[in-house]
Amino acid sequence: MSNTSNRFSVPLAPCAPEAQIVDSNLRISVISDRIIRIEKGEFTDKRTQMVVCRDFAKPNFRYVKMGDKPIVLTLQCGFSIDPKTLEVAVEFAGGSETVTPKNELNLGGTARTLDGTSGNLGDWRGKKEKKDHFGRGHIRKGIFAANGVTEIDDSKSVLINEDGTVCARRKGTVDKYILAFGSDYLGGLKEFYSLTGHTPVLPKYVLSNWWSRYHAYSDKEYLELMDKFESKNIPLTVATVDMDWHIVKKVPLFAEFHSIQGRGWTGYTFEKSLFPDYKAFLANLKNRGLAVTLNLHPRDGVRYFEQQYPDMAKACGIDPASKKTVKFDLTNPQFLNAYFDILHHPYEADGVDFWWVDWQQGSKSKIKGLDPLWLLNHYHFLDNCRDGKNGVILSRYAGLGSHRYPLGFSGDTVVNWKSLDFQPYFTSLASNAGYTWWSHDIGGHLAGHGDNELYLRWLQFGVFSPINRLHSNNMGRSKEPWLYPEVEELAEDYLRLRHRLLPYLYTANVRTAKDCIPLISPMYYYDGDMRSRSGEYRNQYYFGEQMLVAPVTQPGKNGVTDIRVWLPEGEWTDFFTGERFEGGKEYDLKCKLSEYPVFVKSGGIIPMLAERKGNSMDFDELEIKVYPGENEYTMFDEQGGLKLTMHGDGKHYLLSISPSVNCKTKRIKVNVVGGTINIGVGLSAQVVDMDTKPIIFTITKH
Repeated sequence: MSNTSNRFSVPLAPCAPEAQIVDSNLRISVISDRIIRIEKGEFTDKRTQMVVCRDFAKPNFRYVKMGDKPIVLTLQCGFSIDPKTLEVAVEFAGGSETVTPKNELNLGGTARTLDGTSGNLGDWRGKKEKKDHFGRGHIRKGIFAANGVTEIDDSKSVLINEDGTVCARRKGTVDKYILAFGSDYLGGLKEFYSLTGHTPVLPKYVLSNWWSRYHAYSDKEYLELMDKFESKNIPLTVATVDMDWHIVKKVPLFAEFHSIQGRGWTGYTFEKSLFPDYKAFLANLKNRGLAVTLNLHPRDGVRYFEQQYPDMAKACGIDPASKKTVKFDLTNPQFLNAYFDILHHPYEADGVDFWWVDWQQGSKSKIKGLDPLWLLNHYHFLDNCRDGKNGVILSRYAGLGSHRYPLGFSGDTVVNWKSLDFQPYFTSLASNAGYTWWSHDIGGHLAGHGDNELYLRWLQFGVFSPINRLHSNNMGRSKEPWLYPEVEELAEDYLRLRHRLLPYLYTANVRTAKDCIPLISPMYYYDGDMRSRSGEYRNQYYFGEQMLVAPVTQPGKNGVTDIRVWLPEGEWTDFFTGERFEGGKEYDLKCKLSEYPVFVKSGGIIPMLAERKGNSMDFDELEIKVYPGENEYTMFDEQGGLKLTMHGDGKHYLLSISPSVNCKTKRIKVNVVGGTINIGVGLSAQVVDMDTKPIIFTITKH
């Protein structure tokens, strides 16, 4: 069995001594030109739940005192600290006014969960946290504000020891960070990630289509369903098996349990009546090219009837003959090690790729103030990254810093238009907390009676959202496209499109990890226009750096929805129709069911998989859509990639495609949208076989 200190150990996160000012019981750490930390009481250099590094910028600064008031002057900001209240006033370089952090000016972040909601969560401005269906969901503060300054309180975080264990938060201590990013959203996000840890690169398979349903599938039923998806050439790359994979209905009546949901909510033993040979079932899914995730509700620990009970009991110092429940407690190193080594690793060896951590049972643990959800996310993700692989989990949000543990499961929403209308805004807003990989129940979870139009519009949003996980429960209609005959063909086409977008999505995935640029960004990250912060255009968002989405979230009439779109300055082209639009204007559009308002800016380069059957994720053959204009773009694959540059005079452009040494792409179709490739005669598309030399095209814009 592994040792906790080896598998979860972390370094300290100190600020450089020369960047710290200690004055009596006050310590000021100058983290960067735009971030300071203020501690009062007990000081610490340990990591916290939010912060992992305080020595990334090494700023130049001056420290002065005006009377008893400490003042820190950096190249970009002046921070004035009231020694009694510890309130901070900030003056930006070149400015004439001071501003202070105010909750009512915060632009918002994200929420723990959308469970049971229809898009009616409270927000960060209330004096008390507003609650959702499960009593712990509201939109929390983010790191940006309308006046450019935000205060983040880290006093309540527990501390992480160097051996990877956690210890109680400090009592009577102030520990807060002042973030003065102004309107530099992408730059501020990069500094925030430097402070709190970077979002990791995700496995490629999570970026295509998932199948998920809360239903007691048998192995035969599940595999027959996968056969049908294959027969219709609908690519899937992740197979989710909800909680009924384990013993649910046959739990002994006298078995100890604690969950509010019932005796069978927690379990670790495959239900043999449904899965008589679970290893063969998992192997079958793997042979289809599917990654596998199983649902977990670990609250009730390990009870005597589980097949792993004897080993778990012995590992935790319990006599198996006693049948005493091994209680769930990740603060106990014995249980922590056994939890992974005995309960999870054997299943991973059998074919389970990652775990859906479906924690709904409150925020209390044996360490006061420590949320079990955060512990589960922290340890599960680190464990899934062992042996150097790109790890992943699926779980709910547990506060600032949670972006280190993707993916986010947003919970069980109600199937209605109001829920759909809330999700685009909610998803882009989450980037203000650095949380960029939300996975929604696409189509919704609770109720629903088969509205074809709602299903299609939700699926279209799923295609242009971080994770496209089709999901439903047993009470409403399931989410197979053929159950919605009026839109079946369109739904299947959009699912195939999602898979074809893998090169674009994986590149955005790498860009998020390396360059701190989210896949989903609010409009104001790039154009600064206030109209996109709230109101009519708040649902619009950037999808990567090349595309803009104005989602359809309202029902139409006779299959056509009227939608108003605002396009920033520049030239934009409809991704589906090729129609061009001048930016800096509003447009009233009529969207048929087959259409979705997605726009590509001038100079856009969109790499896609070539049309194919099956769910292969190899970037061996590509179609690259090119929209004439100035751009430099690098497409990433796991081991290599392509560098594409396009420069010209506004009418004529040179497009250069340079593969890296490890590039696996062998064949490319270049498709010019709004222009022609000049090879003797004007062509809109050209197929080339790749080698290690750059390929250069001349393009004329229409």
